[in-house]
Amino acid sequence: MKLLKKQLVAVALVSGVYCASVQAAKDAEDAGHGHDYRTFHTSGNVEFGKIGDSYSSDLVMYLAGNQFMVIDELIKDFQKKNPDIKTVYVETIPPGQILKKQLLQQGSINGEKTNQKPDLYASVNKKHLLALKKKGRMDDHIVYTHNKLELMVKKGNPKGITGPKDLSRDDIVQSHPNPLTEGIFKFYGSEMLKDLGIHAKVTGGKECKECWAVPGKTWFTTRHHRETPHRIEKGEADVGIVWATEVVHAKSEGRDIEGVVIPAPYNKQDKVAYAMGKLTDGKNVKNADRFIDYLATDEAQGIYEKYGFVRATKDELMRKKL
Repeated sequence: MKLLKKQLVAVALVSGVYCASVQAAKDAEDAGHGHDYRTFHTSGNVEFGKIGDSYSSDLVMYLAGNQFMVIDELIKDFQKKNPDIKTVYVETIPPGQILKKQLLQQGSINGEKTNQKPDLYASVNKKHLLALKKKGRMDDHIVYTHNKLELMVKKGNPKGITGPKDLSRDDIVQSHPNPLTEGIFKFYGSEMLKDLGIHAKVTGGKECKECWAVPGKTWFTTRHHRETPHRIEKGEADVGIVWATEVVHAKSEGRDIEGVVIPAPYNKQDKVAYAMGKLTDGKNVKNADRFIDYLATDEAQGIYEKYGFVRATKDELMRKKL
């Protein structure tokens, strides 16, 4: 009997280790996408992937994914100042994907329906907000921060990449945000490549996601803000177009990457503006107003600046009709 118990314990341990290793492998391949759905509690606890919280939280916001690195500090500071807002649900994925697949139609995440009526929505493309205006679901907005393009490479820059013109080289493998759902490439990266006269060579004239645009040379991601550094670290890519803030964040985590500056005007710093509006059919209207007011504070602007974003002007932070 004792021997049998020992055998059972051994099997359980082996099984547990195996399951843990399998889960770790899945997490690695997922590149951390599960962390794009977070619920913040006033206790300081943060839960991941509880999609049902998009219906029940005291404040629900769907935001452009490339600000994911700011959210933890930002929301905790907001809740510290507004302790009665006990739960805040934040989704950080491509804004075009949010608009088309979750706001304009019923969407699902991992097979679970997600709230079609959040309280706040933000994008790097004002046209996304105007689409909601046409549906009678948004009236006004603010511009609350800015960003710019940068190249991400492996630490030490082994390929000696000096700037965006090097993206036309034949000896590098590239990983870029896809042009279908990623605003960074659809509206800015693509324009930069056209400005440089190398768009056709880099993309092969192809628009797709999770695919080789140019076989073995240019990969378009599913959701770039986690995938590109992941691919570079794994040796699957040499360079990728990212937001400058992503380089700052990755370096702060000690990741095996570094950045190569893209000079103006190619970095699009004069065009990249983050706009946010309140949904008229959200259930937490007053809490949404409080968060928009919070974004205009020096504390909130300072948090964004800390992570490499550029502060919005006082005029931009004033609500304006769409």
